[in-house]
Amino acid sequence: MKLPIVAYGDPVLRKKAVELTKDYPNLSELIANMFETMYNASGVGIAAPQIGLSVRLFVIDLSEKDEPDLKNFKKVFINAQVLNEEGEKWDFNEGCLSIPDIREDISRTQKVTISYFDEDWKQHTETFSGFKARVIQHEYDHIEGKLFTDKLSPLRRAMLKRKLDSISKGMIKVEYKMKFPAASKKR
Repeated sequence: MKLPIVAYGDPVLRKKAVELTKDYPNLSELIANMFETMYNASGVGIAAPQIGLSVRLFVIDLSEKDEPDLKNFKKVFINAQVLNEEGEKWDFNEGCLSIPDIREDISRTQKVTISYFDEDWKQHTETFSGFKARVIQHEYDHIEGKLFTDKLSPLRRAMLKRKLDSISKGMIKVEYKMKFPAASKKR
């Protein structure tokens, strides 16, 4: 089931998410719905806060990318904890399903080591690099209550304020369902 994506300005995007337990109701259905929602919006990752749930869960699928290193990279991250970020920082133009039509160059480290449970509750500790690390860091920020716009300079954020306000008021056209905090409309 395609779920509405929560837009910029909703308080759930600013909360530090809580851990899931093995008995979390309908977890496999939730994971399937998150993937379907992400695919419908042409995303490569989505975190539970983006669908209105303040829980430590995000999913990523990079397998449609043209790089051989990314083929078959489809993962579920439950109760993730970043253990280490290392390497030189590099800029890359990022966007976010909760902040449509805004893309900015964001600086992130080249490698991330993360501990997480998969959908079968098997624990993993892995180090990822390059684009995988970037997407993981972006989605991890969501479960920490952070957005990619937080990494911009105060001047750049001020320049985007009008656009961000328009998003939170629902004054934007998107091709997927969204839930806007300052408007009762769903699109």
